[in-house]
Amino acid sequence: MKRLVSFFCLAVFLIIPAAAVAEKSNAELAKDLSNPVAALISVPFQGNWDRGIGPKDDGSRLTVNIQPVLPFSVNHRLNIISRTILPLVYQTDIFPGAGDQSGLGDVLQSLFLSPAKPEEGWIWGAGPVFLLPAGTDDFLSGRKWGAGPTGVGLKQSGPWTYGMLMNHLWSFAGDSGRPEVNATYFQPFVSYTTRTAWTCSLDTESSYDWHARQWSAPLIASVSKLLKIGRRHLSLSGGLRYWLESPESGPEGLGLRFGVTFLFPK
Repeated sequence: MKRLVSFFCLAVFLIIPAAAVAEKSNAELAKDLSNPVAALISVPFQGNWDRGIGPKDDGSRLTVNIQPVLPFSVNHRLNIISRTILPLVYQTDIFPGAGDQSGLGDVLQSLFLSPAKPEEGWIWGAGPVFLLPAGTDDFLSGRKWGAGPTGVGLKQSGPWTYGMLMNHLWSFAGDSGRPEVNATYFQPFVSYTTRTAWTCSLDTESSYDWHARQWSAPLIASVSKLLKIGRRHLSLSGGLRYWLESPESGPEGLGLRFGVTFLFPK
């Protein structure tokens, strides 16, 4: 897994051509990162560490989400924003007698149709979301294909950004011996970006499993700083997340979040 992460980092930083110098300031680019449907190419590497997992509450999990965001122009009025989440997972002592597991988890692919030049007021995006059973280990995958709608609405006013991203997934194929997927995801968020390109964020990435009737609800507080190194833009971030609610044998207490995002402004 470490080699795969290193390969992606090298590809992003060296192989992808450097973008032309943007007219936007670092603070404006930092604010764009708070907008899930901004027309900005970015490649976040987001790390999450959680503990207290498993029947004995002694398991832990490290998940590195590779989350490329790619905008495509439909016409002068509309864009399609592709957001992909590819999780690389290492977990230990979660399943009794199973030892450690590492590899790729199931992939989530979202597509948002969004205005190319949003007018003042609310910014929106809507489209489909897909769950792909790409997990390389039975303990890292639900072995179900899923699909459903997704949408986001937000407003940016001065240094503030606030809004909500939602989706719902239903499974339609896959291993019949695995639980069906019927889950709603809620992500209300608020952030404040300073003139020096620091961003403070608060959000919760909550989901409700209608099949098991269980909530997963971490509260996340993080700080990020946008930097420019040569012609490259990147954002470094770190923070904490506290599990307000989780399924039985799910994570508990405090966890960590950290990451780096590579930006390619036009």
